[in-house]
Amino acid sequence: MLRQDSDETEDVSLFDADEDGSRKPKKSKIRHPMASFFHLFFRVSAILVYLLCNLFTNKFITCMVTIILLLSCDFWAVKNITGRLLVGLRWWNQVDDDGKSQWIYESRKASTQGKRATSGAESRIFWLGLIICPIIWVILAFSALFSFKLKWLAVVILGVVLQGANLYGYIKCKVGSRKNLTSLATSYLGSQFLRKAMAKDNLEES
Repeated sequence: MLRQDSDETEDVSLFDADEDGSRKPKKSKIRHPMASFFHLFFRVSAILVYLLCNLFTNKFITCMVTIILLLSCDFWAVKNITGRLLVGLRWWNQVDDDGKSQWIYESRKASTQGKRATSGAESRIFWLGLIICPIIWVILAFSALFSFKLKWLAVVILGVVLQGANLYGYIKCKVGSRKNLTSLATSYLGSQFLRKAMAKDNLEES
């Protein structure tokens, strides 16, 4: 298990089987159709149930429980499954003994044959679904507040929190990965420059 503080990040390999699978030729741009489907299914269904439930039933408890179940399934699926399969990222957060928040994530390494480990189509599906749906929940939260639908406000806030948490976590993973690559490149260039300088000094002394 690798820990990441707020200023440090580190990539690790994520399941060798997925890396081997990425080396095989794929006929379809969408390599994981089921994961792509369920990445959107739960979150879109939760929004549709919220918007349309009053057309089919007047039972608030039934609608609320259905929405909460869909949001919970979406949070778990996106955090643990679709992020790993579609973009090769996985994250979680834990608090250490000192009370400091530690961000931990895994990132699939690129293929040794130079092939992309993730599909461009799947990446677009993942990020569009991840970004657009929380924005919709924020809009619904303001709508519920200004229309005085206070009983729905708690449900909408739960949607904002759960889907916003996944969005924040994956953004941390993405930005952290790029920051780590930048630091590695800087370190490599620095070591190469130092090696050349030392070689030059040795030649002058000889």
